Amino acid sequence: MSMEIGKEIGKKAESYRDWTAKNLSEIIKVPAMSNKEKERILFLKDMCEKAGFDEVRVDGLGNLLARVGNGPKKLVIDAHIDTVGIGDRSQWKKDPFSGDIENGLVHGRGTSDQTGGAASMITAGRILKEMKYAGEYSVWFAFTIIEEDCDGLCWKYLIEEEKFVPDLFVSTEPTSLRLYRGHRGRMEMEVRMKGVSCHGSAPERGVSAAYKAARAALAMEALNAALQPDDDNFLGKGTVVVSQIKVQGPSQCAVPDQAMLYLDRRLT
Repeated sequence: MSMEIGKEIGKKAESYRDWTAKNLSEIIKVPAMSNKEKERILFLKDMCEKAGFDEVRVDGLGNLLARVGNGPKKLVIDAHIDTVGIGDRSQWKKDPFSGDIENGLVHGRGTSDQTGGAASMITAGRILKEMKYAGEYSVWFAFTIIEEDCDGLCWKYLIEEEKFVPDLFVSTEPTSLRLYRGHRGRMEMEVRMKGVSCHGSAPERGVSAAYKAARAALAMEALNAALQPDDDNFLGKGTVVVSQIKVQGPSQCAVPDQAMLYLDRRLT
């Protein structure tokens, strides 16, 4: 790419700064928790069509695909558009779906992870169309679903079922605008523990699954602190976190005999 073209892209990107922020604000106002993304996908589809993309379609799983250019190679830029839930709403300083724009920031659930990428992708497609892009790549923008609950499922479907295989791939996962060349792996583990129930008035007669779970959770906290970086210190250190704890027994006045920990393990 010549320096002149790079400067032109930069000028156009700057001129669409507020337009991109406004688009992001409007996207945030359409909630899209994992497995409940339909309305946001349709909203984004309309945005891409209005921006003039060459092709816009929704695949069989519910991912949105938009294309600019007709080159023989396939460059795909991706943003997952689903979010996790909002948790305890009372802890939010603003409405999580307000999309408020203040002091150069757009506020709301998912603005960083990862809808900011989606809004930027729409702007990128518009710029490519305005510059009459006709390069060697078909540039595809993938607005994918169910990432928060099922990492990789959207792309497993695209590759295996749609036979949609990129030659090059760019993820818009937030990195504070730094380029990253790799990422850590991930495991999800469900750990089940059993105790022995007894009446709550005589807990010494039983074995509490709750206390087992508590000790295991604290052990995971210590393990996380002790994990070391990879040998090359390229990906940094791994992590492990207890993301859910469930304890139950036959009664609220009995020692619980069942417990479950859910572990989110990031690997180097």
